[in-house]
Amino acid sequence: MISLILLLLISFYCSNIYAFDFSSAKSSVTTRRSNDINMKIFDWKKREEFETYVVPDDYIPFVNTIRAIPGSREKFKRVGRGISAGQGKTCGRGMRGQKSRSGEGKGTRPGFEGGQTPLYRRIPKIQGSPQKGHTKTEYSLIKLDMLNQLADKENNSVDVSVLQEAGILTKQKHSLAKVVGGGELTVKGLTVKAHAFTQSAKDAIESAGGQWVVLPKTAKKEELASV
Repeated sequence: MISLILLLLISFYCSNIYAFDFSSAKSSVTTRRSNDINMKIFDWKKREEFETYVVPDDYIPFVNTIRAIPGSREKFKRVGRGISAGQGKTCGRGMRGQKSRSGEGKGTRPGFEGGQTPLYRRIPKIQGSPQKGHTKTEYSLIKLDMLNQLADKENNSVDVSVLQEAGILTKQKHSLAKVVGGGELTVKGLTVKAHAFTQSAKDAIESAGGQWVVLPKTAKKEELASV
């Protein structure tokens, strides 16, 4: 009986201490409206704002004022940061395989097809060794205007060395020389020596009473002196 009375007294005492006014609580509670939600601003919305943006007249482009166009710089993908992002444990590489390994396993060399015979070994080859592809013959060009500057060389032979000594041809990027037309040759009786000639250059030299001599492409300088 005494324990029951003590229990009632304790319950009454606690109810007075922890009394709570629910009417005042209702007034203090604030509800969240749908308009207060901050939504993510996508790049296409930023680009629309950028199209209507007007640059002020007092704008001075500087290091701290230059900004990238919205949407032009994509944020890098953070991988290995949890499974919720979709690129978690395996970082988007899968569980096993050559391309899932770190280091050299990220990619393979060009032409590698996983061990099967690659395409560059399956196709037929050109006969001969070593197998060389198509090569383009490049020449240092000699124009007729250069030959017109050799007025004191009438009835003489002219080649690349003569043009270099006269200061007309200063640099020779390629070892072979080719005479091209496109004008009129005023110097008479020249014997022009080169590795190649265009048809217009041949006609111009012959009309001026001269001759053209094709030099062998594989001959050395000592051999060219006797040509």
